[in-house]
Amino acid sequence: MSRLTITASTPLCLLQDGGRFGVRHLGVTQGGAADWCSMSWANWLLGNGLDVPVVEITLGGFAVVAEEDCLLALAGADLGAQIDGEALAPWRSFKLSKGQTLQLTQPLHGARAYLAAPGGFAAPKVLGSSATVVREELGGLDGLGLPLARGATLSYEGQSLGGREMPLELRPDLQSDTPLDLVLGAQIGQFSGQSLFDVFNSAWTVDSRADRMGIRLLGKTLQYQGQPMISEGIPLGAVQVPPDGQPIILLNDRQTIGGYPRLGALTPLALARLAQCLPGKKVRFTPVMQEEGWRKHKNYLKSYL
Repeated sequence: MSRLTITASTPLCLLQDGGRFGVRHLGVTQGGAADWCSMSWANWLLGNGLDVPVVEITLGGFAVVAEEDCLLALAGADLGAQIDGEALAPWRSFKLSKGQTLQLTQPLHGARAYLAAPGGFAAPKVLGSSATVVREELGGLDGLGLPLARGATLSYEGQSLGGREMPLELRPDLQSDTPLDLVLGAQIGQFSGQSLFDVFNSAWTVDSRADRMGIRLLGKTLQYQGQPMISEGIPLGAVQVPPDGQPIILLNDRQTIGGYPRLGALTPLALARLAQCLPGKKVRFTPVMQEEGWRKHKNYLKSYL
């Protein structure tokens, strides 16, 4: 079994995988990588299953030392990664020799980077997943939902089959201004006409009040004109509008039910892009039918083949 020792970390550095499913009736959320596309590419670079455990590093502040020679992979945001002070760009596999330090410092482009190891990092499965959900005390290295801490050991026992580098034409543009696809929801018709115009014809600013539960957007005040709602199940990417009229997009660690009206839900591809947006980033929405969102999703999945 190969090992990496964590020498620097923050509460935003977590072990994640594809998420926890089939448990929402128990009040347990799914967790998993916020940018599932980058997580999958990090694993693809090593020939892993696309959803095995990786380290999700948000905003940097993370470092590991190799206890043996190893082959790792990095995808997602450019967080100023360095190997013993030498710059390392994401979207590639790389060798880390015994005693060398991999450090991710601060955001240059994007918010979340994903570190993968052959076969995935070792961690117990809790309710079918190793995904860390701190609020629910589930997942992670010890199964108790704790962030990765300085001094902890990341281990893996997969065999390296040789590394890959992601083709340039498949690397996502984390600074893209392409509108986010929004599948319209059940309460969309109960917002004022002006609000519906503003949703799709205004820029929204990513607020600093954002975490793995949800991202608040700032912009025009939206007005809901329908009746008060009874709490109902909330899908990943739901765009809720609380009484202050500022949308909140719910992410992987969201609650399982809620009573605020919804404009709809972002597609999985749009969510992966949103997860890479830093506070202050401007985003826009475009409406899509469910069938169109599903078509784009299937086409994207083919790129891993």
